[in-house]
Amino acid sequence: MNADSQFIWMDGKTVPYASAQIHVLSHSLHYGSAAFEGMRAYRLTSGKTGIFRAKEHYERFFNSIRVLGYHTRWTTEQLVEATRALITVNGFQQCYVRPIAFIDDAVRGLRLPKEPKASVTIATWDWGKYMGDDGHKNGVRVGVSTLRRPDVATSLPWAKLSGNYLVSVLSRLEATQNGFDEAILLDPNGYVAEGSGENIFVVKNRIISTPPTAHILPGITRDSVIQIARDLGYTVREENIIRNQLYLADEVFFSGTAVEVTPIREIDHRPIGASKPGPVCKTISEAFFSAVHGDSPRYSAWVTSV
Repeated sequence: MNADSQFIWMDGKTVPYASAQIHVLSHSLHYGSAAFEGMRAYRLTSGKTGIFRAKEHYERFFNSIRVLGYHTRWTTEQLVEATRALITVNGFQQCYVRPIAFIDDAVRGLRLPKEPKASVTIATWDWGKYMGDDGHKNGVRVGVSTLRRPDVATSLPWAKLSGNYLVSVLSRLEATQNGFDEAILLDPNGYVAEGSGENIFVVKNRIISTPPTAHILPGITRDSVIQIARDLGYTVREENIIRNQLYLADEVFFSGTAVEVTPIREIDHRPIGASKPGPVCKTISEAFFSAVHGDSPRYSAWVTSV
């Protein structure tokens, strides 16, 4: 792989990309027990670089660490500063940021010590449009997966954990094998949950609906979209959505750090609305990108300058 960053931050040290290694017997590698985050830094209209909602992302990161029972010596403020320094030393004007907390090879088997100490690493890389330029411009084709989000009794859906993403990986694989760009997963009760790595919004008669957070990760971009939509005067409802509503919607779109705001033009070979980005998605998308590029005073607190 061609490294697109020169350095990675590892527990307080900035090390060369090729030297950022962990042992093959890392406990988290074997048991899917790492906590991670994803955020983006954008080039601002001012020419500076800004991290979008860095504080909220790191607060969720620490919440994910807490639900695993892990301990770390770092604070939100320290990791925000480490991220700013890492973006600078790598020379990025915009990039994706991936913090991850994991248990190393000192622990074998399933049993963890009373206070497991997690190592923390932060990586950055240049990541363009997650669904490609055409997908973001013209909309993507998706299919409802045969896989489902697990029951809340057997998962921790509000934590961003590596083990939670096996279903996401498999559903995305299924979707691409079936000729789609992305998958939509249902929850255990058959209601619409989310994409493999994105939250979902459904528009009908200019009313926006999105699934409740019982079985999904409460996305920070999702929260941003809800706030922006309401500020624009739209009604946003968090409610159960059935598959029929997807097929009969005027618009459907994804949100997420990687996918940003991406319209869906087709679901299960059925055109959505006019089979192109609709006016509600376009309006929200424009306001979202205005915010991330530092052009909206209303949302200026969302941007942490590098």
